Amino acid sequence: MSLTIKLRVTPTISHFDLNRKTQQIPINLRTPIYHSNKLSTSLVFRTKKMAASHVIKSSLIEPDGGILIDLVVPENQRNMKASEAEGMTKVQLTKIDLEWVHVISEGWASPLKGFMREDEYLQSLHFNSLRMKNDDGYGTIVNMSLPIVLAIDDATKEKIGGANDVALVGHDQKIVAILRSIEIYKHNKEERIARTWGTTAPGLPYVEKSITPSGNFLIGGDLEVLSPIKYNDGLDHYRLSPKQLRKEFDRRQADAVFAFQLRNPVHNGHALLMNDTRRRLLDMGYKNPILLLHPLGGFTKADDVPLDVRMEQHSKVLEDGVLDPETTIVSIFPSPMHYAGPTEVQWHAKARINAGANFYIVGRDPAGMGHPTEKRDLYDPDHGKKVLSMAPGLEKLNILPFRVAAYDMVDKKMAFFDPSRAKDFLFISGTKMRTFARTGESPPDGFMCPGGWEVLVKYYANCEEAIGVKWTGELRAVNGSYCGEMLTGELRAVNGRTEEAASSEEIGDQA
Repeated sequence: MSLTIKLRVTPTISHFDLNRKTQQIPINLRTPIYHSNKLSTSLVFRTKKMAASHVIKSSLIEPDGGILIDLVVPENQRNMKASEAEGMTKVQLTKIDLEWVHVISEGWASPLKGFMREDEYLQSLHFNSLRMKNDDGYGTIVNMSLPIVLAIDDATKEKIGGANDVALVGHDQKIVAILRSIEIYKHNKEERIARTWGTTAPGLPYVEKSITPSGNFLIGGDLEVLSPIKYNDGLDHYRLSPKQLRKEFDRRQADAVFAFQLRNPVHNGHALLMNDTRRRLLDMGYKNPILLLHPLGGFTKADDVPLDVRMEQHSKVLEDGVLDPETTIVSIFPSPMHYAGPTEVQWHAKARINAGANFYIVGRDPAGMGHPTEKRDLYDPDHGKKVLSMAPGLEKLNILPFRVAAYDMVDKKMAFFDPSRAKDFLFISGTKMRTFARTGESPPDGFMCPGGWEVLVKYYANCEEAIGVKWTGELRAVNGSYCGEMLTGELRAVNGRTEEAASSEEIGDQA
């Protein structure tokens, strides 16, 4: 028997009491390890036993809306739905559109049940949230900081006409899903870009890939996905849905789940932060905290390390014992990357609520990037974690900001930065790390596990071999990936910044 017990109370403490040991651990209290949030009004207690005859089991954290959305059509209805869809007007999906179909269908965006209609779009764009409607016309606010929309062009709009439902097709023209009770409305691209990124400057990766070339209209509706989305790239076994992750957390008897998102290779500084977080949770009284190492698997910009290489590198980190496989789950988060800073990091945190994580680790400049036309960061690097501590709809999630880690040149390992001996520490940016790997130069001992480092060196060596030249300072396509940005020893612009400017990215940077 499974029950969820929720108590609505007003908290009288502002921090976890690390000395208090009880059998009832507050799982969803919004009082993070490193800071508190006085807006919290919700507690969910995990109770071991209600009576001798049965055990009461509570979720670590409820999905937004209270129900985890699953929009994949049951197997026994798929043929019928597919036959129905054949007679509908077809709407073509891009690769990024398909990634969003994947995200919506598995419940990462719960309670969203399809591509946004206009009222949902406007709430997301202007308020970073959605209000769920109750019978009295009012309802709970859930976070929804990124518009999840499907664009169509004028010709497709004309073809749809007055139809109520349409079929969505992939690049191979195979029907992927049905969109029902559709609504078509104007796609004001400039407003969408300005409100999501805070700038309309040219060079924003997601904008150039997905928004600028898209149509002038948006189509929303309820989604029915004919079968689970698969990519057949050898990585589908890593793509666990929120439902599958929650089952795995239960199987491992987790009493806390802390999520760490990244789009970069894992170095020992990341590992130090993750292992330290687990230690702190144990000190607080949790018995079995589980780490969700959750790399982003959708669209990323051209100079990011490709997903297959990152997953191989992450595997080596576990094989080398840097992270404990018994307390770590590695899974792919299927969302595309916007590089929209504090606006996007809310989406990253909200999706992990739906996956069952009740703690979220946030680093420096989360979801950020360099300004596309100026030599500076696009966002204040501290704003992401500050926004998460105040964001509407995220009150039940515990936010864990990074402690700053750097390479300790005395102890020759990654360690937490000590300002009293600042000269002993070396900050190695992600850009500098990639340069080491490209040129074959080894990083300091203790920076990254040897197996993981070897994966990166091999990747960049293969890039250079495929290109047939040394680094030229240009991005060159190799089997769909991009390799190379700089000549060794030269400073060249990387996404609007020089290598020197990019080196200000500290070890705690995160996707």
